[in-house]
Amino acid sequence: MNKFEALGLNNAIVKAVTELGFEAPTPIQEKTIPALLTGTTDLVALAQTGTGKTAAFGLPLISLIDFKSRDTQAVILCPTRELCMQITRDLQNYTKYIDGANIVAVYGGASIEGQSREIKRGAQIVVATPGRMNDMINRRNVNLSKVRYAVLDEADEMLNMGFKEDLDTILSQTPAEKNTWLFSATMPDEVLRISKHYMSSPIEITTGTKNSGNENIEHVYYVVQARDKYPTLKRIADSNPDIFAIVFCRTKIETQEIADKLIKDGYNADALHGDLSQSQRDHVMKRYRSRSLQMLVATDVAARGIDVQDVTHVINYALPDEIENYTHRSGRTARAGKTGVSIAIINMKEVGKIRIIERLIKTKFTQAKVPNGFEVCEKQLFSLVKKIHNVEVNEKAIESYLPGIYEELKDLTREDIIKRFVSTEFNRFLDYYKNAPDLNASSSGRDQRSVSTNGNTKLFINLGEMDKLDSRSMTEYISEVSGVAANTIVSIDVKSSFSFIEVKTESAEVITGTFKNIQFNGRNVRIESRGASSSSTGGGERRSYGGGNGSYGDRGNSYGSRSDRGGSSSRGGYGGGERRSYGSGSGSGERKSYSDRSSRGGNTAKTYNESGAGEYSDRGRSARVSTGNTGNSDDRKNNFKREKRPRKAF
Repeated sequence: MNKFEALGLNNAIVKAVTELGFEAPTPIQEKTIPALLTGTTDLVALAQTGTGKTAAFGLPLISLIDFKSRDTQAVILCPTRELCMQITRDLQNYTKYIDGANIVAVYGGASIEGQSREIKRGAQIVVATPGRMNDMINRRNVNLSKVRYAVLDEADEMLNMGFKEDLDTILSQTPAEKNTWLFSATMPDEVLRISKHYMSSPIEITTGTKNSGNENIEHVYYVVQARDKYPTLKRIADSNPDIFAIVFCRTKIETQEIADKLIKDGYNADALHGDLSQSQRDHVMKRYRSRSLQMLVATDVAARGIDVQDVTHVINYALPDEIENYTHRSGRTARAGKTGVSIAIINMKEVGKIRIIERLIKTKFTQAKVPNGFEVCEKQLFSLVKKIHNVEVNEKAIESYLPGIYEELKDLTREDIIKRFVSTEFNRFLDYYKNAPDLNASSSGRDQRSVSTNGNTKLFINLGEMDKLDSRSMTEYISEVSGVAANTIVSIDVKSSFSFIEVKTESAEVITGTFKNIQFNGRNVRIESRGASSSSTGGGERRSYGGGNGSYGDRGNSYGSRSDRGGSSSRGGYGGGERRSYGSGSGSGERKSYSDRSSRGGNTAKTYNESGAGEYSDRGRSARVSTGNTGNSDDRKNNFKREKRPRKAF
């Protein structure tokens, strides 16, 4: 007897799930399906994402529905449209051999009229997001009076997203005698309260330890300086050549910025956040599911419901504001019994958050060192060798070319051929990581921003991409003006409006002294040691300028000024007005933020804020005044100008 049939499921369902590759029920399915098939109980089920929760409630639900009737007999509520569509697809697959089954997805971003027509055709099961279902109820486009089963999937996240009132409204439209099934990855107090309010003596099923993490996930964190988070992300990607990851950011703006940087640097990446239109989101997810993307950069909300197999890494570029969300993030990997890695990139001040998360998920994190240049190159080299070893040779197609190839290579030994062939690809990567700096933050807390571990000095220069400079042209420019040899400039990290330069210590004073009275395109050039007064840690003045129409400057620790909507000035607000952000360093007693921005009507709006030391003007409560309007965001993804550059990797 099939293991699913042994649980009490009928032949049509067993046949469908067998074709889908289901071999044996997961622990949550094994415990839940027999209990729900009775059709007489309320249930609270606690299980991690990726453990088969959709089948756990979907298979018994399908068994209990009368598909000969056109009445809506079940409503499934979930937090996001991605999850809504995923559940609908799964249920449609489960009912492949059941006649008359009509399962309809109801979510925002799609035509409400079309969804209403599908329901009126006779939808026995409606899968919906709370907001859109509430709209349907207000329009009288759905009748829930015959509902016998209500399912709340990802209940904790729906409450976190503020859907409690919508849930109250929706469930009040259903009969009191229905069965309610609640599924959640975590069980905070809010979920316990909702279970008591909507259920009658529910049975509780838990797989694993309550609120614990998936045991198949390895949890790792890297401690770096805030400015080194993006280079660290690239190191992680480069040291894992076969990476297939989701990168989590805290805000929509940060998500788009990081995705754009990765694309510009040659990685197969894209952004997923709430400001994308539905068609854009669908396009991104189609590319990700087909593995055309290496890294999907996403916000917490947008990533809910992503059910993509074989995600190798979850990378927390920024830890979530709600610590419980870490469980949901890490649950995107190690699905269906597989293994995965959850990585957090943090600064020294966030180590305490890691300890809190450890207590929450009852799992220890491992502190790892950011790979150095040699380690990254080694990983890439052996990945290349493995690909060469496993490549499939089309004997018939290549046969006619071989005599010429053998003739050309006849004077080379076997060892020479191997070394030269590998080097054609490997040299580019080796050049990129030659003299790569150590990105690990000092565990002692000592500031390493001025002098690196190898004795080099780090400098700041107020020139960047907006000046049409890249690392190569910047090196040539500095060498020409200062007279120092180009090989004394170890590395240059070019940002939008400024750059970080690492040079041999003996050349640092020459360079800073030479540039005291130099102009570039009519603008005074500043080069200073990272330990100088205007650095991000000193006590003097700090300015950050953004650039371009609709683009963002490098965020660093504060927003620069930017032209948000076609202003004629590269430093403007709506009409080209100027905005600057000033911040004194960490050693000062206070910080001040000054915002002077032209509004749409030409009037000037000014805000002057003061906050305690340790907070920049773009953070905390003063942030909203300094950042300005980011413009129409639905199509923001298409407004970014992305320079095509060959990635310095394989």
